Amino acid sequence: MLELNRKSNVLEEETYRYEVQDLKNPELYRDIYPYNEIPKISFNHRHVPMQTPENIWITDTTFRDGQQSRSPYTVKQITDIFDMMHRLSGPKGILRQTEFFVYSEKDRDALYKCMEKGYEFPEITTWIRASKNDFQLVKDIGIKETGILVSCSDYHIYNKLKLTRRQAMDKYLAVVAEAFEAGLRPRCHFEDITRADFYGFVVPFANELMKMSKQAGIPVKIRACDTMGYGVPYIGTALPRSVSGIMYGLRTYSDVPSEWLEWHGHNDFYKAVANASMAWLYGASAVNCSLFGIGERTGNIPLEAMVMEYAELRGTTDGMDTTVITELAEYYEKEIGYEIPPMTPFVGRDFNVTRAGIHADGLLKDEEIYNIFNTEKILNRPAAVSISNVSGHAAIAFWINRRFRLEGSDQVDKKAPFIAKMKEWIDAQYAADRQTIISDEEMLALVTEYAPFLFDIEKQRAAK
Repeated sequence: MLELNRKSNVLEEETYRYEVQDLKNPELYRDIYPYNEIPKISFNHRHVPMQTPENIWITDTTFRDGQQSRSPYTVKQITDIFDMMHRLSGPKGILRQTEFFVYSEKDRDALYKCMEKGYEFPEITTWIRASKNDFQLVKDIGIKETGILVSCSDYHIYNKLKLTRRQAMDKYLAVVAEAFEAGLRPRCHFEDITRADFYGFVVPFANELMKMSKQAGIPVKIRACDTMGYGVPYIGTALPRSVSGIMYGLRTYSDVPSEWLEWHGHNDFYKAVANASMAWLYGASAVNCSLFGIGERTGNIPLEAMVMEYAELRGTTDGMDTTVITELAEYYEKEIGYEIPPMTPFVGRDFNVTRAGIHADGLLKDEEIYNIFNTEKILNRPAAVSISNVSGHAAIAFWINRRFRLEGSDQVDKKAPFIAKMKEWIDAQYAADRQTIISDEEMLALVTEYAPFLFDIEKQRAAK
């Protein structure tokens, strides 16, 4: 039977309504996930259309998933980070929500202190176990939305919960009904969706949730959780690993509105950011992230990465204060003691630092040649060089110009005689089998010896 699809505005075959398919034995997709081998990526060459939502945003799990893989934050650390998240979010709330645990007194204390700030963004949500006591706890706190775990792969349903698919679905639906009764917006975390039987369980379950939502008049969000990082962004890949296929299926066969659809990914196969971008492009309004990707195993989608991805896709930051990203990185290292790997994009100590002499020469002539964008303006992180045996005269000159903030005609040229003398000292260090870079302190000592006038320039500038 043909019907006019009000979304595509063309005649299409009537959508088939999928029913839950109970199996005697679990479907573990052993051809794709053999366990004793690296997982396989299967292609079926089916291309689905992009359905990019009008509005996209970021949600955060730093205080939930991010806390499961490291020492717990203190109350002060949580409130400090929350303040910075608020500034990062901007007036349009691009960083829309952040979720909290509520089980310990410390968790609740931090949550209350953050609520007292009265920020609209990020909205505070929670993650709880599926029990009436937990629902009541969240309701008493005054939270409007909470996450609920609803595992959807047979690995979890059959092998962990020891249930059939029908039993699992009935159990989950009863929990959602309890959330409605408590006056909460449920956010259903479809755990392990990239190993789940999409048409045999995921879609039928989502259909029932949408039906309940319509009857109750309360939104039900679906967080598609790529729990093991198996999702792939390539066009034409087969389910259950296809991110575009998952988004298209939930939008098309379950009528899940984009604003109720969220992607939560992990980075086990280095695809977290690419998968999150695909989720945005193919139908999800929200991607769930954590600061610096801190999370289970290899981590979550890095929040700072999706801030940049948002700006790339939309052509604007929409008011997000991107310089806060650098403040957060400094806070983590200085106040929390978390060491960010130095090469980490946007936040690592060396992400915009060059060591190669030929690159430093390019930076000296035109910073844009070897810097990804104006990192000083966007992240409050000017491009820099580190000095080693391969740095060359240009790198030394660039280091001096950056350190002493010399601009225009005041800049030091790489051919200056004192630069050559400093280079001789550096070369002698490495001729004696030195293995480490030249420190800033050593560079300043060289300036003191060979170019002390630079300190006078600095003092004159400070006096003005």
